[in-house]
Amino acid sequence: MDFDFIRQVAPLYVHAAWLTLRIALAGVLCSFVVGMACAFVRYARVPVLRQVAAVYVELSRNTPLLIQLFFLYFALPNLGIKLSAVQCCVIGLTFLGGSYMEETFRSALETVGAAQIESGRCVGLTGAQVMRYVVLPQAVSVSVPGFCANVMFLIKETSVFSIVAVADVMYVAKDLIGLYYKTDEALLLLAVSYFVLLLPVTAASAYAERRLRYAQFGRG
Repeated sequence: MDFDFIRQVAPLYVHAAWLTLRIALAGVLCSFVVGMACAFVRYARVPVLRQVAAVYVELSRNTPLLIQLFFLYFALPNLGIKLSAVQCCVIGLTFLGGSYMEETFRSALETVGAAQIESGRCVGLTGAQVMRYVVLPQAVSVSVPGFCANVMFLIKETSVFSIVAVADVMYVAKDLIGLYYKTDEALLLLAVSYFVLLLPVTAASAYAERRLRYAQFGRG
């Protein structure tokens, strides 16, 4: 193991990790918005939009992110739509992540029993108030573990971004292996980079679950 080489190239991984993190955060935030919108549309059984959301979810979940990136980066320019590599990555991650977020949020909404909703209406709450005070508080607590798992999944999916020449940590690792044949060192730094990126999400997920258990049952 060449530790001198590791020290020399470590700054490249730091820079690439920041780029990976920025793209991942943008994709996660957009996925959250898309997922919430689709979940409410399907949960409320909104005509037409419900079917559109269902088609989107099935299309997204049954096509790999790699194929989606190929379409965005290589096929769209033939239709006159040119996007940068970073824009393609954010859109692709949003398209993929939105469907997983939708399934998580919709499943959480559906865990709230009809009896509780009817009880809320019986005491005079409007539909919006039932959603705000009865459904959402319970759905949020149920969706936290799934949401955190989706965030980790999306961050790990950034490993395919190098296919469209985005200089993320995977791109740097592949480049260094090709130039210097330092496979062990490059892969070690790659593994460390993803570990550092994912560790805060794991810690935040565990903390959120402990807080929710404490709020619900009064114990840590």
